Amino acid sequence: MTLDFYFDLLAQVLLPMGLLIAAGAIWRTRLDDAGIRAVRGYITTVTINLFTPALLFAAAATARVDSNLLSVPLLLALSMLATGLPLYFLLFRTRFGGSCSQAARAGLLLCGIFGNVLFMGYPLLTYLYGEAGGQYAAFADMSATTPLLWTAGVWIAVKLGGQTKEAGHPLKQLFSLPPLWAFAAGVLAAQLPIDRQPLVNAAHFIGQPTVPVMLLMLGLSIPWAQLKPSKPVLMVVGFKLLLLPLTAFLLALALFPAMTDAQRGAVLEAGMPTMLMALGVADRYRLDVERVALTVAWGTVLFLLSLPLWLIMLG
Repeated sequence: MTLDFYFDLLAQVLLPMGLLIAAGAIWRTRLDDAGIRAVRGYITTVTINLFTPALLFAAAATARVDSNLLSVPLLLALSMLATGLPLYFLLFRTRFGGSCSQAARAGLLLCGIFGNVLFMGYPLLTYLYGEAGGQYAAFADMSATTPLLWTAGVWIAVKLGGQTKEAGHPLKQLFSLPPLWAFAAGVLAAQLPIDRQPLVNAAHFIGQPTVPVMLLMLGLSIPWAQLKPSKPVLMVVGFKLLLLPLTAFLLALALFPAMTDAQRGAVLEAGMPTMLMALGVADRYRLDVERVALTVAWGTVLFLLSLPLWLIMLG
């Protein structure tokens, strides 16, 4: 990776992302708590029900589903599961958990496992690998991160968080998500002998606001005035940005010795900072929302330092 390449990446991808997050942070200063919750609710509703389904349909409908593409969610899921266990022991069975409550430890465990593979991964991988990069992000999210979040993630929140005994019906919630059905429809459409391009163009146009509005909401959701981190928070951020992608990298070398862009994309997806949805899960299951928000903030900031390391390692 040359210096010119990284400056171009900064200008075309990281700078716009940073400006959107900053805009959300400035907007936050103009709102009270009720206003922040209201705006987040509006943005989440329109994004989950319209923008994201369109984006995922467009990506899936143009994808050639083969072993190379499916290696992305496979590597991501394996690395998430492989690093989740040692992180659990560190948080729940050793002094690294510090004086954190059970709800805080469960929230931190979620933060160390689930990354922002779509809303931050999509623009980065599209810049690096073109249209295929967007497909890597879509399949990573819908075939690995989202299913694991609503199964293993909910189990962590309920059983380890210990603040609620009722998990609801996580699988019912998973299968009620419009993005999942739009993604499935896109995969199906890709197999049909029809001209999909007009529909794909329309879906891509509708889905364009997905990443900008979610990055805006990321900046709106982080408590920027309370950014003093604790040791458990920094440990989890290091876990997420360094150990999880390292695990994905080693798995890729073991399973796919001749690494392609798909496996490199999987490693980069594994190194994404904590997903914003972790805040929603923490709030829903009464975990330590403030600690989760702090981890999201530090992960997003330190991602700017960890990304060049992985780009260099991946060549």
